[in-house]
Amino acid sequence: MELDQIFIDCSTKKLEQLLSRIRDCLGKLAPDEIWSRGHENENAIGNLVLHLNGNVRQWIISGVGGAPDMRVRDAEFDARGGVETAELLGRLETTVREAVAVLKRVTGARLAERVTIQKYDVTVLEAIFHVVEHFSQHTGQILFATKMLTGEDLGYYKHLRAAAHGEKTP
Repeated sequence: MELDQIFIDCSTKKLEQLLSRIRDCLGKLAPDEIWSRGHENENAIGNLVLHLNGNVRQWIISGVGGAPDMRVRDAEFDARGGVETAELLGRLETTVREAVAVLKRVTGARLAERVTIQKYDVTVLEAIFHVVEHFSQHTGQILFATKMLTGEDLGYYKHLRAAAHGEKTP
């Protein structure tokens, strides 16, 4: 496999993995927990899901794929509920599915092309990298908030525990 395809494959798999973890978290929480905030300057999990949806749509589907940019970024943070869990998840699943389709059409030559997204002049590769990094950061926030709200170990790394593989980890 060529390096460009390795990058695209890794990027799509990471987005799908992170989406799966967000799906798990939303499934563990009540609607009031999804929209709860500790302080007014914090974002609820619901806001983060809306924000990820907007970011992926703007940067990948629009910026890389050429679809119209319809994003209203401030609305992602201004929301205080009103979007049911199934709809939040459905929007994000649809967006990630559409983004993956766009990414699978990106060629090696296209990775070096320059695009302007949110007034940033970046290569297509940089746009993809930004989205995966951004998605990862906010997924981490969602995981942390879910652990705080539920008191649960989400278990994503239980296979790394010493007892799971019979030796001490370095």
